[in-house]
Amino acid sequence: MNSSKPVHTLILDSGPIIKNEPGVSSLIGQSEALITVPSVIAEIRDVTTRSRIEVSLLPFLQLREPKPESMRTIVDFARKTGDLEVLSKTDLQVLALAYELECERNGGDWRLRRVPGQKRMNGPPPEKKEEDGNGNTREDDTGLEEKLDAASLEEEEEEEGKELDGGSSKHPVQSVDEPGVTETLDERPVPIDGSALPSPAEENGDPSVSSNPADSQDASSPPSESSDSEGWITPSNIKKHKLQAQRSLTKASQPAPLKVLQVATLTTDFAMQNVLMQMNLNLLSPSLQRVRHVKTFILRCHACFAQSKDTKRQFCARCGKPTLTRVSCSTLDSGEFKIHLKKNMRWNARGDRYSIPKPVGGSANGRVNVGGGGKGGGKGGWGQSLILSEDQKEYTRAVTAQERVRTRDLMDQDYLPGILTGERGRVGGRVKVGAGRNVNSRKRM
Repeated sequence: MNSSKPVHTLILDSGPIIKNEPGVSSLIGQSEALITVPSVIAEIRDVTTRSRIEVSLLPFLQLREPKPESMRTIVDFARKTGDLEVLSKTDLQVLALAYELECERNGGDWRLRRVPGQKRMNGPPPEKKEEDGNGNTREDDTGLEEKLDAASLEEEEEEEGKELDGGSSKHPVQSVDEPGVTETLDERPVPIDGSALPSPAEENGDPSVSSNPADSQDASSPPSESSDSEGWITPSNIKKHKLQAQRSLTKASQPAPLKVLQVATLTTDFAMQNVLMQMNLNLLSPSLQRVRHVKTFILRCHACFAQSKDTKRQFCARCGKPTLTRVSCSTLDSGEFKIHLKKNMRWNARGDRYSIPKPVGGSANGRVNVGGGGKGGGKGGWGQSLILSEDQKEYTRAVTAQERVRTRDLMDQDYLPGILTGERGRVGGRVKVGAGRNVNSRKRM
């Protein structure tokens, strides 16, 4: 049974479900089946969203867990693309379910890629076989119509050949050298473009009149078979040309068949989109259009050129320096991954003009330079407790303090907003690394 919808099986992630983009009616109208993993529904904790999903979406949604073999395949592929560190367990389950259903619907992973950047697919498509009512398998009938047309055309040519052979005895052809050479209009070959037409003198049968002297020499030689069969319409091949013209008109009048996606995934996560595109799994946008180009951002180390998909990192995982820059990248439907760099990019060395002050002594409770009167660390103490690497205890304390959730009662009479008290946090919520940009920003006169 051929499906009239563009997608047969649509796999949903939590992002489109929470945002309700697209709506439930659009999902049902564009796909035959809606499938997701149970952990996606468990991620939705909002009471209003959960009640809406239970009423409108869950009656049409199928829940299914992927197999361990599919999970291992997706984990290995995501590790090679570098997206494994930013993918959660639920994301991996959704990707594994998409891979598993793709293999079930298309008869294997022949149209997928096993390695990122693979130029060709895994293999050719398998031969389609259908079962009849008795349980016997038969091959697909693709191209059967062309074979029947060719067979009928051969039979017609054989019959026409027999008719021409039988009619040759009734109408004997005289020799060319004799003066009474006559030809009927039906027996003479007519060119397709209608260019070479006989002159009136040639039609009257006057052998003395000729437009070209070479024609008299050609008339004495027997005509070649290749010139009659190639580019000419003769009584022997007129049915063949009619059949070809009728077939071309039929193909032009028929509309193009609707291409149905067997399995597609709907997600807004950039890491999941990157894995889907590089593996050649079908990806849909919230407007239910197939995505062939994904653009996102990654972090690239300016010192050692290492790449990181975790945009929350502040230090390079290879060299340990705070030299990560945000660059744009794109993934094509062919699996090609490109990084777009600026041609005139320069590293900002602002704040690195003067060296870091010498370390000063302190005590266990955090007081600096107790014996020297609490002074040290440069002018204004800017060099005290500098964070220069990821394994410092100062950096660990700062990250822990930011992750701590602070709840305040808005109805408390003593509560004042941060804009009045001055306790506003840093923009972006990132830990200050190094001395910052304001240390050496003032120019000397």
